[in-house]
Amino acid sequence: MPTQDAPGCIAFDGHRLIASGPLPEVALAAKQALDAGAQGPLLVFDEASSQPVEIDFRGTPKQVLARLARTTAAPVPATAPRGPGRPRLGVVAREVTLLPRHWDWLNRQPGGASAALRRLVEDARRTGTAREQARLAGESTDRFMRVMAGDLPDYEEASRAFWRGNRKDFARLVRGWPADVRSHLLDLAARAWDAMAAAG
Repeated sequence: MPTQDAPGCIAFDGHRLIASGPLPEVALAAKQALDAGAQGPLLVFDEASSQPVEIDFRGTPKQVLARLARTTAAPVPATAPRGPGRPRLGVVAREVTLLPRHWDWLNRQPGGASAALRRLVEDARRTGTAREQARLAGESTDRFMRVMAGDLPDYEEASRAFWRGNRKDFARLVRGWPADVRSHLLDLAARAWDAMAAAG
């Protein structure tokens, strides 16, 4: 798997940061830490979403990377049967169920129901992007904080301060947390607050 195409990840041995960067590099660093007797738990997260990344560390580093390449390879899309629409343009026919009044409204729109639905989806994508990014950034921060700091002092208060956007209280409440966890969490929180501000 080319390193530049690999997702960004971050790995912790307990509360200590051991690696961050492309998934293959982080996997090798985590494997090395395990082989050296890491105290654990050893956790690897996707840097953007804070979702856990499952890695099978059995065997040699080369075997770990080979398994990783197989499990993270992009699936080959199945060839869709040709049907109505414009397949050369990437148009795919699927079933949509709506109430009669929705169909009536769609059919009165310029270009018919399909064109109206495409316009509605594109408009929603344009206007909803900032809100979607803010939601995902907030969830990422919350997810990382819950996993890595859920048993630390003032966790509940820090979580409330984060969701209120109270940067000063949040920084004060996490000040005594392990340095690597605190540093990554402050970075995630800052990104989330910036995204929330941009979303209005």
